[in-house]
Amino acid sequence: MRKLSVPPLIMDRLARWMPGLPELLSYNRKPLKRDLIAGLSVAAVCLPVSIAYAQLAGFSPVVGLYSTILPMIVYAFFGSSRQLIVGPDAATCAMIMATLTPLMVAGDNPEYYHALAVSLTLFTGVFCILAGRFRLGFLADLLSRSILVGLLNGVAIIIIVGQLGKVFGIGVEGKNVVRQLISFFEQAQGPHWPTLLLSFGLALLYLVLMRFWRKGPSALIVAVVAVAVSFALDLAGMGVAVIGDIPSALPSLRWPALPPESWGTLLPAAAALAFISFSSATLTARSFAAKNGYDIDSNKELYALGASNIASALSQGFAISGADSRTAVNDAAGGKTRMVQIFAALAILLVLLVLTSPLAHLPKAALGIILIFSAIKLTDFRIYTKLREASVSEFRIALATLLAVVLIGVMQGILLAVLLALLRFLMRTARPVDFRLGLIESQGDFYELEHYPDAKEIPGLLFYRFEASLIFFNANYFKQRVTDLIETSETPVRWVVIDGRSINNIDLTGALMLYDLSKTLAARGVVLALTGRSEKIMKWMRMQRGDNTSLPVRLFQNRRLALEAYRDMIAAEEKKLPL
Repeated sequence: MRKLSVPPLIMDRLARWMPGLPELLSYNRKPLKRDLIAGLSVAAVCLPVSIAYAQLAGFSPVVGLYSTILPMIVYAFFGSSRQLIVGPDAATCAMIMATLTPLMVAGDNPEYYHALAVSLTLFTGVFCILAGRFRLGFLADLLSRSILVGLLNGVAIIIIVGQLGKVFGIGVEGKNVVRQLISFFEQAQGPHWPTLLLSFGLALLYLVLMRFWRKGPSALIVAVVAVAVSFALDLAGMGVAVIGDIPSALPSLRWPALPPESWGTLLPAAAALAFISFSSATLTARSFAAKNGYDIDSNKELYALGASNIASALSQGFAISGADSRTAVNDAAGGKTRMVQIFAALAILLVLLVLTSPLAHLPKAALGIILIFSAIKLTDFRIYTKLREASVSEFRIALATLLAVVLIGVMQGILLAVLLALLRFLMRTARPVDFRLGLIESQGDFYELEHYPDAKEIPGLLFYRFEASLIFFNANYFKQRVTDLIETSETPVRWVVIDGRSINNIDLTGALMLYDLSKTLAARGVVLALTGRSEKIMKWMRMQRGDNTSLPVRLFQNRRLALEAYRDMIAAEEKKLPL
């Protein structure tokens, strides 16, 4: 393959915005066969899943293909991951449905719903790009593992319950899981038997494929078998719902309508979509990058996801994210370069142009089965046991997220989970872990008394470590803890030594508190000493006093020197010698 020559200066500037451009321009034929096979494997999974997710989000099946083709090509140029596959995603589709359904009123048509979705997608892309511009890639770390576990499990339950009507061939009503379950059980005694038998057969086929061909394109095979059976037996004539005609045409690239009356709902929802889709995509991208020995840039991922969402909006698609299952297919098939995404997008485009007629016979029950099994892959309920063993607070956040997503909705559940996580962070910062330290003579250093039985406290010496920055909302707690430890000590405390290595930052309130504490202790005949980052802390304290006079605080470079000074004082007193 002929390489395109670009001046180095221009290439460097372009690569800042499009990390994939140099790799695509310098692509050689060596990995071509491997990437082509991986691209076709990805397309085989993307095709039925994209159609199914479009149905899940309330769109025509072709919109799922529109949301896949151009975004994949754009991400290949802008993404910092060489393997991440973007496209329709369970969590984003559930959030789209939860956002747009309340905006629909009697008389609204599918075109208006689609216009709202495209506008939401454009806003999501804009928020991602703005976040990248302000280097907010660290936001991906705010969505903890426990929140993601609860979110994905909750979304999986919503998807499974929402597809029961399609699988049984009955009309399930309700806007939340509880109402849908009530509606389902009210009608479950009278299913549409041809639909139910088809669903049972396809589910059995899916299980067999998962058992004996785990890496095969199970969703595609189920879809092909369903189309063949539907066409051969005329299932539509038996009352089995099929997806109907799919237009065999490219999407028209046009600017979204952006109805201003809905901006009040669309803008905050787009911000939430950007946050969730970016966090999920980044987690997937990091996992596969680590596996293959390279790094990703979170800020460039924001740009890439933003550009991909804008591309989806311009091609009349809906919001997308990184797809972990399709990325896993790419990795398992040996795909290592960005050309996999190009090949996959071109393969789906070819199907859109020449093979849409057979898809018209695809039963909606088959899409329901594909979505149910895709949702099952999202679930991991065993991790709750591990979370409970590792951290009760993390377990509670994961469980609260799951229940909130299922019972009150995806958007509200995510908001509640993030608030819980922030409250937990604030509580840990306001009331951090702290330790009394004791000396292990054989090691010549101090260790936590509660973790090291051999550590012994020096009589009259309180060694204290505070595992947090010393700032306004934990300064009083710090002072109270030191005072309490002095009062409850078995022997009278003569020195309090603060291990400053764990105090990474200190603000005005913290500095003033230390100054007040030093005076209070000095009045009681207790020496306050600092080790580690003592000079920085003292600089702050002097700044608050406005002079450079000495303060009633002793400074030591390390804990050993503080211990030696304390022992010298004791020895001097025993000999009745002045220091």
